[in-house]
Amino acid sequence: MWSVSEGWVSGLAKEIYFRSGENVYLCFQCQKCSSGCPVNFAMDYTPAQLLDAIRLGEEDLVLSSKTAWLCACCETCTTRCPQELDLAKVMDTVKMIAMERRIPALPKVFAFYDSFLSDLKIFGRIYELGLIMWLKLRTKEFTKDLGLGMEMMKKGNLKILPHFVRPREVQRIFSKVMELERGKK
Repeated sequence: MWSVSEGWVSGLAKEIYFRSGENVYLCFQCQKCSSGCPVNFAMDYTPAQLLDAIRLGEEDLVLSSKTAWLCACCETCTTRCPQELDLAKVMDTVKMIAMERRIPALPKVFAFYDSFLSDLKIFGRIYELGLIMWLKLRTKEFTKDLGLGMEMMKKGNLKILPHFVRPREVQRIFSKVMELERGKK
């Protein structure tokens, strides 16, 4: 499974491998992922640097970095990688680990992820006003964007009442995922 002796494998790299199936040791730092990334200008570390940090076992640096949270999941890095490493999947896995350990590099993005999932669990789809409510409660920015919200409601872009889409079925899916996640640990 690993071509590197166990003593040289970082714990984070191993965890990412078991969760995503992606071996970060395949990367030979060609930088194609970083040069093609449309959002690397806003990241604190380029995708290639983050991969290197994962391989070196820099767990605190990786999990507190903004890089994974700013990833647009456009898969440009994955497409450009000559080693066929699915870096987008690695970024998702880093976000999952950070969320589980409650290490939000960007608290507002973390709050958005939590709010989005809460909304999805309850309504079976995204109810924009509910999403905004969850987000405002989590960030405690109650009046920010109030004018914009009122304008959107006037134009009919924000519905007051939610539209439910098979919430029991969605709840069953969430329960199954949670069950599978517990089984992995």
